[in-house]
Order: sequence, then structure tokens, then C-alpha cells
Amino acid sequence: MAASFRAEGPLCLIIVEYGPSIEAIDAQLKDHVAWLEKGFAEGVFLVAGRQDPRTGGVIVTRGRKAEAEALAATDPFITSGVATARVIQFNASFAAPEIAALLA
Repeated sequence: MAASFRAEGPLCLIIVEYGPSIEAIDAQLKDHVAWLEKGFAEGVFLVAGRQDPRTGGVIVTRGRKAEAEALAATDPFITSGVATARVIQFNASFAAPEIAALLA
């Protein structure tokens, strides 16, 4: 049974923190969404969404920290200076079977 929950692979969380102006965030939103869509199309991003309350976002990526940091640096939120990003690498050990299949 436990084997069905096993997973492998380096993953990263990109934690995006918005600056004080939500208007500045909204001005970059279209470009940020296009950047997200590209990451999903390339198979790098697995999950993305806003924090609640809306103070930033979280993105789950495939790969190691250096790769995720380089990718985060290209986010229009980051390049425009309206947000900052922090990357946390972790090694997946367990996942729901549906998610584990994505990590194979």
C-alpha cells in the first residue's frame, strides 16, 4: 500500500510576495499569466495559485533550486519589481497516486 504513495524527484516551491500596491500587481497580471501558461506548456509548473488572502502566490515546479530561481527571475511580477520571490527546494517522498504519476 505505501508504495502507491511513493514519489521521487526534486521539486521547488516558488513563494511570490506582492509589494504594497495591488494596482501595480494587476498592471502586470496579463504578462504574469502568459508566463505561467508558458511554464505549464513546457511541463515545468505543476500547480500555481494565489495566496489567501491575496498577498502573493505559490508555484510548484519541477527541478532544482538554481533552475527554479532562474525561472522565477523571469516572472513579470519580479522583473517589474512589484513582487519578490523565494524558492524552497524539496525532494518528493510521498504523494497521492495521481500526483506521483506526474512526477515519474
